Amino acid sequence: MLTIYGDSISGNCLKVKFVCDRLGIPYRWVETDVLKGETRTPEFLAMNPAGQVPAVKLSDGRVLAQSNAIMLHLAEGSDLIPSDAYDRALMFQWLFWEQYSHETVIAVRRFHKAYLKKPDAEIDPALLPKGERVLALMNDHLATHRYFVGGKLSLADIALVAYTRWADQGGFELSRTPHVQDWIARVEQDLDLARAA
Repeated sequence: MLTIYGDSISGNCLKVKFVCDRLGIPYRWVETDVLKGETRTPEFLAMNPAGQVPAVKLSDGRVLAQSNAIMLHLAEGSDLIPSDAYDRALMFQWLFWEQYSHETVIAVRRFHKAYLKKPDAEIDPALLPKGERVLALMNDHLATHRYFVGGKLSLADIALVAYTRWADQGGFELSRTPHVQDWIARVEQDLDLARAA
């Protein structure tokens, strides 16, 4: 059985859980608390030298890290990866953008504000306007698309919803992006998620 080493406060970790739940892949979840340094133990570093979650141990003992790589591996051959080559490339485009432009702003500001309890004055002031631009770009796209790629749920949506649904915890006002709000609700319903989860 697949074992997921993940921290429940991490959208990157929950992406992997969402894919498994959606595709009916059985797994064992091992809660690995980043704030308690559980990704820095010798045992964890022996498994994943990068010292990051998520990491998965496959049933044959091989280990895979990086949330989007894990999702792609688990979803291979499923309807979460578009069969059309161009749509598949668009999905990859959004996955790369999510890790380079989205997660580095939305997730980082949320972590500093909600978990490290830093006041705004101690958080990089560039993060808020960058995050607002990220959300505005998503809102513009979703004004004419129900999902990010191909008209139906894909890994692009799962990757992007993981932290976007919690953007308000980072001080971002989702009320300014109504198409994003509608899309979050749609994806949460597709994945059978509770908003507070």
